[in-house]
Amino acid sequence: MERPRGEPSAADFELAEVELPEPGDGEVLVRNAWLSVDPYMRARMNAVRSYAPSYELHQPMYGGAVGQVEASRLDGFEPGNWVVHAHGWRERTLCDGRGLRRVDAQLVPPQTYLGVLGLPGFTAYVGIDDIGRVREGDVVYISAAAGAAAEM
Repeated sequence: MERPRGEPSAADFELAEVELPEPGDGEVLVRNAWLSVDPYMRARMNAVRSYAPSYELHQPMYGGAVGQVEASRLDGFEPGNWVVHAHGWRERTLCDGRGLRRVDAQLVPPQTYLGVLGLPGFTAYVGIDDIGRVREGDVVYISAAAGAAAEM
């Protein structure tokens, strides 16, 4: 396995299966339903200095995911709760709750927390409101080349 050159291919990845134990004290087992595939992830596959560290070879890919708690021994998380986290590309994850946030799947579809209510939505909001300071009457053009934030 190497870092991709140009467009990534299947040869740049490894599919691995591991056994996960039942959650211990202070742990949560989550079955992911949706994984985020964001433009920044391709840049992190390169071994270059950037605003975010490069992915390490032979380590699992990580990024945003939405899943449902299967089992929990951590206060505040019950089986059936929907959560968002950055533990990433895996069917199931066992974690200690760091970076795990409960979300309301009755309010919006759970995958919305990876788009308009997630990192891309927050990026677009900050760009329009804080940086661009767009006000009523302004004309805004958003290029499709802007990436996931333009999908709002």
